[in-house]
Amino acid sequence: MNDQAEALRHMVKASSSEGGKRETRILAVTSGKGGVGKSNFSLNFALMLQKLGQKVLVFDVDIGMANIDILMGVRSSYHLYHLFKQDKTIWDVVQEGPEGLHFIAGGSGIKELLELSEKEMSLFTEQVSKLQGLYDVIVFDTGAGLSKETARFIAAAQETIVVTTPEPTSITDAYALIKMVKAMGIHPEFRLIVNRADSKREGRLTADKINLAAERFLEASLPFLGLVPDDAHVGKAVKRQIPFTLAYPGSEASKAMHEIAVRFLEIKRPESEAKNGVKGFLHKLFKLTR
Repeated sequence: MNDQAEALRHMVKASSSEGGKRETRILAVTSGKGGVGKSNFSLNFALMLQKLGQKVLVFDVDIGMANIDILMGVRSSYHLYHLFKQDKTIWDVVQEGPEGLHFIAGGSGIKELLELSEKEMSLFTEQVSKLQGLYDVIVFDTGAGLSKETARFIAAAQETIVVTTPEPTSITDAYALIKMVKAMGIHPEFRLIVNRADSKREGRLTADKINLAAERFLEASLPFLGLVPDDAHVGKAVKRQIPFTLAYPGSEASKAMHEIAVRFLEIKRPESEAKNGVKGFLHKLFKLTR
């Protein structure tokens, strides 16, 4: 672990010496209900972004079902709790997964994160702010459904990807999630992913159904980012605890993930949002806890 922490410190120095830091993009991934493949999407999406040349950190903030490390078959030594309760640094807490993907494990510590004392909040902010400019994208894998914790992460992030499936209950819950967020006065930039689609047509019809309802009744736009087909290779990869984009790179699901990642990187971000990055995210996150 000490070796890994030291390697991360060297990465920071190398990034600084290259002249200019990355403009870190903050992304939340959420869903209206559990069981739609949200965490699996977050992990494989992050890996595909990294394959396309991005430096990515996955931050598991799913309170009830934190499982990013399990999906990778990696045992995490530390998680958030150790950062603000046991005097560990951000370099200790950031772990390394397959293909060099960096992640921060969930588990205990998420609820406590939003109930910190002023001293603990200051320490946490100081440590996490060190990630600014180190990553191109930080992916926050939030909890399913709308808890107050999930709402805060959605509100603080620059963008939010909503993952749904074509099942009627999943569509209904995804719409309900968007409605509840809007009712709270939160106006994030939503994008939609349809997972486990039987065909491109089904994926598109599902996306259109949700977007039309959101535009008509919520005055909200929900652009379609893409679909992941119902592919048996995904389930096989989960059982093997290997991300499907690595276990089966030629599968239809992996090809679709590549298209989604390319499309995401083509989206132009306002310069002001890009510069706010990690520090802007933390400011908004903790402002919402008060």
